[in-house]
Amino acid sequence: MAECDVCFRHCKIPEGGIGFCGARTCESGRITARNYGRITSLALDPVEKKPLARFYPGYQILSVGSYGCNLRCPFCQNYQISWSKEAERFADRADFMSPEELAQLADSVRSRGNIGVAFTYNEPLIGYEFVRDTAKLVKERGMKNVLVTNGTASLRVLEELAPYIDAMNIDLKGFTERYYRDVLKGNREMVMDFIAGAVKVCHVELTTLIVPGENDTEEEIRELSRWIAGLKGPEGEPAGPEIPLHITRFFPRFHMTDRQATDVALIRRLVATAKEELKYVYAGNC
Repeated sequence: MAECDVCFRHCKIPEGGIGFCGARTCESGRITARNYGRITSLALDPVEKKPLARFYPGYQILSVGSYGCNLRCPFCQNYQISWSKEAERFADRADFMSPEELAQLADSVRSRGNIGVAFTYNEPLIGYEFVRDTAKLVKERGMKNVLVTNGTASLRVLEELAPYIDAMNIDLKGFTERYYRDVLKGNREMVMDFIAGAVKVCHVELTTLIVPGENDTEEEIRELSRWIAGLKGPEGEPAGPEIPLHITRFFPRFHMTDRQATDVALIRRLVATAKEELKYVYAGNC
């Protein structure tokens, strides 16, 4: 048995067992990524789809996903590869791609506007070793690396990846302990610490999905955006007001079909509220 230190759960995994995320295991008394190089999704996407509004807009990025996640968002749009019963089958069925192969593939589609690799779709940080190994090779080829993540990982993981990551979109899914703990099965403090650290090492944009009845008040968005505005850059300089925030519309799906899609007018109001503190706020899915 060994203890995983990727996120707040600190899963104690027996030999051959699997952690909460479905992707980390114990081999010969040490924690490894069972999903290393196991690819479930691969597409050349617009950078804006990550979403990144202020990082190489107009370009494409090779987007890659594996399987597993350390949260349990009931509205997950990628549940087939993240944490549903369907996701479990990928442990044995997903195709393997080495870091060298992925870096070479990214290089080969530069002529189509590709700037690098985005690790996305499922939660990439639960398989950070593959991200690290691939991103290093991508960087050596003069290309960019992007993380699309829920930010539920330790600062040790961030430090390992920091030399190779150029941009991140991180979910700040809400701003109450209740929402993170009871609905997402996560840890808000860990996400906030990860965001504060990421701002010091690369370009960061944040996304908040507005779920009716959960995190949809002007008061919560005002508090959330005020916290973002107070974030500091690598030299301690004010960085927060320049951090882009994507306020995104919810649609019923997966295990959360008991409410309607977020009202577009509400999204517009919350965007205006966030703009009291932040320079760049974008409405998503509207």
